[in-house]
Parts: sequence; C-alpha cells; structure tokens
Amino acid sequence: MDSETKVVSIIESKSGISKSTVENVAKGIFTVCAVTAVFAVAAIALYMIISGTPAIFKVGLKEILFSTEWNPAPTSGIDPSFGILYVILTSIVGTSMAVLLGVPIGVLTAVFLAEVAPQGIAKWVSAAVELLAGIPSVIYGLLGLMILNPLMYKLELAIFKGSETHQFTGGANLLSAVIVLAIMILPTVINISQSSIRQVPVHLKSASLALGASHIQTIFKVILPACKSGIITAIVLGTGRAIGEAMAITLVSGSSINAPLPFNSVRFLTTAIVAEMGYAEGIHRQVLFTIGLVLFVFIMLINTVLTKILKKGEVQ
Repeated sequence: MDSETKVVSIIESKSGISKSTVENVAKGIFTVCAVTAVFAVAAIALYMIISGTPAIFKVGLKEILFSTEWNPAPTSGIDPSFGILYVILTSIVGTSMAVLLGVPIGVLTAVFLAEVAPQGIAKWVSAAVELLAGIPSVIYGLLGLMILNPLMYKLELAIFKGSETHQFTGGANLLSAVIVLAIMILPTVINISQSSIRQVPVHLKSASLALGASHIQTIFKVILPACKSGIITAIVLGTGRAIGEAMAITLVSGSSINAPLPFNSVRFLTTAIVAEMGYAEGIHRQVLFTIGLVLFVFIMLINTVLTKILKKGEVQ
C-alpha cells in the first residue's frame, strides 16, 4: 500500500467519508484554484484594456507609439505631446542588452556550480547566488547610484571630454541600467539553469566520456543541449524580471526621455509610469495607463514567443 492510499484510508477510517467523496472535494478545490488563477489574469488584462484605451482614442495611437516628443504639461500654450517611441525603444534595447549580458554569465555560472566546482566552493557560490536573489531591488539601485554611476561618469568624461554636443548625465545612463538589470537577472538564470543541468540523466554524460570526449566537450555538446528547455525557461523568467523592474532602474538610468544610446539618460516603460503617476491628472494620467497597457502587451508577446521556442525545443 503506497502513501497516498494510506492517507485516504486514514481519512476514511477517522471521518467516515468515502474515497469518492474525498476525491470529489479535492477535484473541486483544484478547479476553484485553477479558475481563480485564470480569472486573475483575465481581470488584470481587462482592467489594463479599460484603463489604457481612452487615451488612444483622445490622442491617437500613431501619436503615442511613433512620436518621440514627450511634453505632457507645456507652459507656453503649445499643445501637449505624448510620444513614447523612445521609451519603447529603450525598454527593448535595454532588456535585450541585459539578457545578452546576463544570460551567458548565468548559464556558465550554473555549469560551474553543477559540473566543475568542488563541493566546498560550490556551497559558498550557491549561498552568494541565493543572497543576490534576496536583495531588494532598491538596494541594487542604491549600489548602482553610489558605485556604478560615478565610474560611468569617469568613463563618460574620458570619451566625450571637450565635446560640445554631448549632454553629460553624471553616469546615469542606459549602460548603467543594463549592467544593473544584468546583475538582477543572474539569480533566476543561475538557479533554474543549475537545476536543469543536474536533472540531465547521468548515462548521457557517462556515454560521452566513454566515447572519448573530454569533460568540457561533454558539457557543451551533450549536457547543455539536453537541458536546453530548462535554460530557455530561465531566459523567459529572466527577461520578465528585466522588463518589469522599475525602482532600481529609476535610480541609475537618469529617467530622461532620449534615444537609447549607451551614454544617454533614458527612461524605460516602467520608470515612465513611476516617475509621473504621482502627480499626473486628466489626459496625462490616462496616457500613463496606456503606457502600462503597452508594457502589458509587450510582456505577453515576449512570453508567447519564448514559450513557443521552448515547446519547439521540447519536441526536438
């Protein structure tokens, strides 16, 4: 008799409830939980659509998405402008750069912990990774503000010294934001990739070594391809973390609307909402909800595309 059967037998003997009743109650609880999860997602999507569409009809979708001028409260009698093209491009470029920087470091660190590092060293490195995962995002922002931005300012001075066209930002720029984001996604990528690597069947590694492959060749030609779906999952979750971050990026990016160039002060979709929601009103506030809707659609599209890639990898 297995443990599940024993549990059911104990419930039946002590409460007098039949097995079918217990199963029906359990199925009902599971169904309610599933419906609640679906309802929560649907409610969020509906709220974002209801809150984000009024500004589209008032301002125009083309004006919002493809204009680069953001001036919601002009003082000289000029009509307000709500263009967020630079904000969208900054989110795309910044997130992509952070993933390109953070994912290789995270995957290689996971390989080190799972396949290369001695047990004592792996224990300490794993503890450091767990500590990274537990640090609040605002702490990352403060560290970036106090340590990274001054270094970026020195680099900025060295590159653009004597330039009359460059606007100095004090080190608060896109490059600083990318580095902070790359560090913040490391724990997610490392932990999930490490778990995937450890789940690769031992006989695959043994067969590769028996055929004369070195340990490094086995890692890159057998183990990593075998856990590809898990690594893609790590990339999906890491990308979601990078897209949705706001507080740390607000502190290190400069929060100005400019083209997404490395040494420009920039504003992401998330920071655009955080920076102005506190005092916005009227059409300005409605446009901020539209930015939230754009962010929501952006995240849904990325998750859908990466999930399809994941399923394709599993089929192969």
